[in-house]
Amino acid sequence: MRKAPISGLFVVLVVLLFIALAVYVAVRGYFLVVSDYPLVERIYGFVFFAAELFVLLHGFGYFTNVLALSIKPYRNQQAASQEQPAVAILIPARHEPKEVLEQTLLACRNLGYPNKTIYILDDSSILSYKDEARELASRFNVELFSRDGNRGAKAGMLNDALAHINAKYIAVFDADQNPMPGFLQKIVPVLEADSRLALVQTPQFYTNTEESRVAWSSNIQQAVFYEYISEGKSVKNAMFCCGTNFVMRKDALDSVGGFEEGSVTEDVATTLKLHMAGWKSLYYEHAYVFGMAPENLGSYFMQQNRWAMGSAQLFRKAAGLFLRLPGSLSPLQWFEYFLSGSYYFIGWAYLILLSAPISYILFDTPSYFMDPSVFMLTFIPYFILSVLLFYSGLEMRHFSPFNLIKGQMLAMISIPVYMRAVVQGVLNISVPFQVTPKDGAGALSYTQLVPQLMLWVLHLASLCWGLLRIYYEQDISLFINVFWIGYHLFLFSGLFYFNEE
Repeated sequence: MRKAPISGLFVVLVVLLFIALAVYVAVRGYFLVVSDYPLVERIYGFVFFAAELFVLLHGFGYFTNVLALSIKPYRNQQAASQEQPAVAILIPARHEPKEVLEQTLLACRNLGYPNKTIYILDDSSILSYKDEARELASRFNVELFSRDGNRGAKAGMLNDALAHINAKYIAVFDADQNPMPGFLQKIVPVLEADSRLALVQTPQFYTNTEESRVAWSSNIQQAVFYEYISEGKSVKNAMFCCGTNFVMRKDALDSVGGFEEGSVTEDVATTLKLHMAGWKSLYYEHAYVFGMAPENLGSYFMQQNRWAMGSAQLFRKAAGLFLRLPGSLSPLQWFEYFLSGSYYFIGWAYLILLSAPISYILFDTPSYFMDPSVFMLTFIPYFILSVLLFYSGLEMRHFSPFNLIKGQMLAMISIPVYMRAVVQGVLNISVPFQVTPKDGAGALSYTQLVPQLMLWVLHLASLCWGLLRIYYEQDISLFINVFWIGYHLFLFSGLFYFNEE
């Protein structure tokens, strides 16, 4: 797909957005500090402002990536090397359906790169899956590696296998990822051209998007990440490994002790070690690998729980490393790792932000401590610019606003999942490694969705009460808060849209 370049007008609007953001934050902070409200309300106001700053900071981070691409445009690296060094293709598998693994093996066998060896890394504990992996390895004439126990989950399995592999590069594909025939022929020369390049990460797109609404919308979320965000990280040498669809220099991996086994997202944690050791990473944006999206809410929540927990573990680790070794990464790299590690804290931040209009409607508890006209004068310019630039920027990449909204709805109903997962990650609570199911799209029982239902009911009740108050009181503050409650209720209603058979 040919991408539209970032125009000069778009860049100017991004700069204006940053100015509007600075003005809004300054005015908000001023009125919060000088306000004369009861102590409890002031404490709540500060907590709300902190949550708001967190969300604004992540928005700022997104648009800095957009701006970075206008200053230093992202380019796919090209290399003319004709060398074909040995590549070990690793396919970690644990309790994977036979037909899924079979498709991946077929795709890997068809890679147009002669100097390759394919390995099934079977970490299954159930005999039937072990037998299927053995039968597939024999049929496709590939290597089979297995072990006793499950130490370190996926990362441990990769490390155990790498101890017996001497290839110059390793390519890792999850068991449901199917590379195109030219994948290695494009990626390996890029690594050959730069001896300090440790990692080339490629995007992940789903082929089963028509199977369910969850699959379609999760694909949109993935695609948004692999557009401006990944490209922006790449130009800052801060792109991290995403666990599949990548090629890595084995010497670089060995130099940092292999894959990080202390995190459920071993990929990002390992990239942090590589960057701190002076290695480089690159995002290569062409879609050369296609996989399977989660098809129901249960599978999606399991995937998001794993990612959120791993990101929180990364945040804890990166914070400690920053305090001890601040010079080991550039400021831009640290900032990108902060954004990546803290992203899923957005569940707690959103819960606080959701509470503000409800608290005002039900209990007259203020959160802004400023005149509504001042709020609208400072917030609306930022809000309009951010929405306009976000949707128009992605529309240049051929995303429709309607599909992006569905992605936001899916994220909104994941708030309870994010909240639980980041607590587990920060407190380093051990949970078993879970593979995202690939066996169809059944609806969840609503008894399994009690937190989401409670939030939906609370918003519906607050909306009704708010509309009643508007009818009798005609207060502009009520209009503002009812608007936000209605918007949040709309997003939470995605619960019924996505929980399908």
